[in-house]
Amino acid sequence: LLRRGRIFNARLRTIGIDKDALDAQVKERKIQEAAEKAQHEKFAHDMKKNDKLMCLLEEKQKNEIKDMNRALTEFHKNFQKPETRREFDLNDPQALKKDRPARVSDSDPRCTISGMQKFMGEDLNYDQRMKFQKEQLREWSLQQQKDWKNALADQKLADDLYDKFRIELDRKIMEEQRKEEESRRAVCTAIKDFNRIQVAELDHKNELEKAQKIKDDMDEITFLLRGDLLSENPDQAIGPLGKHHVLVDRWKGMNQEQLMAIRQFQKEQALEKLRVREQERQRDAEWDRQRLQTARAQLLWERQQQRQNRVQRRDLDFVNAELSQEQKAKNIYLKEEEYSNIPKDEFYAQFNTTTR
Repeated sequence: LLRRGRIFNARLRTIGIDKDALDAQVKERKIQEAAEKAQHEKFAHDMKKNDKLMCLLEEKQKNEIKDMNRALTEFHKNFQKPETRREFDLNDPQALKKDRPARVSDSDPRCTISGMQKFMGEDLNYDQRMKFQKEQLREWSLQQQKDWKNALADQKLADDLYDKFRIELDRKIMEEQRKEEESRRAVCTAIKDFNRIQVAELDHKNELEKAQKIKDDMDEITFLLRGDLLSENPDQAIGPLGKHHVLVDRWKGMNQEQLMAIRQFQKEQALEKLRVREQERQRDAEWDRQRLQTARAQLLWERQQQRQNRVQRRDLDFVNAELSQEQKAKNIYLKEEEYSNIPKDEFYAQFNTTTR
């Protein structure tokens, strides 16, 4: 696998390529990139120079406009005062403040009967009452702010607990995935060990069978060589009635052609035995190849599962991030909704208190 990786890696392979031409192309590419970089730097320098000049012109223009507005304001302040106008007494904003009220108190001597300045049901304690109401509104506003802070703290605590729950859930999921991978790896290791043991047992069994078969063949050959069948003993063909009576099953008076036929048949048997052994060897090799292919397929399946687990984990992280963003957006919307539900008087009182 390492050698195949070195051979089929286009970045490291040097067989079958024109290295000089590639070096020349790399050199030309570097020269071209250097020229483009110099041109970009020149353009950037010109752009910086133009931007600086534009900033100076804009600053100068802003200063001129500011000086003109300042001079106009000074002119209005020094030579066109509102007090110098003829109708200033009609448009004086402080006219009511400068004027005396119609009635200062109930004992005011200007409150005559014909003056109609004192009536039933008038509220002379208006200032004290308004002051008390403002204080009361201020207390209510402070209480609302306190409740709002407590609600925000409770919401933050709930969010923290939810985040911790999600983190713990993710940790448990990762732990389950790790345990599943470990169990799968242990099962694969056990399968590999079992297959290895089976192959070793099969090899040992084949070796024993081969040795036993060789021994049986040698015993058979020895028996045949030492027996009367192949010993060419002419006495065994003599029958009980005399030498002229030949026993057919023991007769050895065969000619050369019959002997050659027997030898040819023996050679064919030897070739058949060799062919059977070759078939057994090919069958064993095919079994080993199938076992290797099964182990390789199992390894590829494990890698595919790991990639799918990584993709699922990335999708889960993306979904968690989206849920977090939705939760934050929901919290912001709820805050805005609570602010929008505050009555106008309380909102103005709260706004005045905050401004104060």
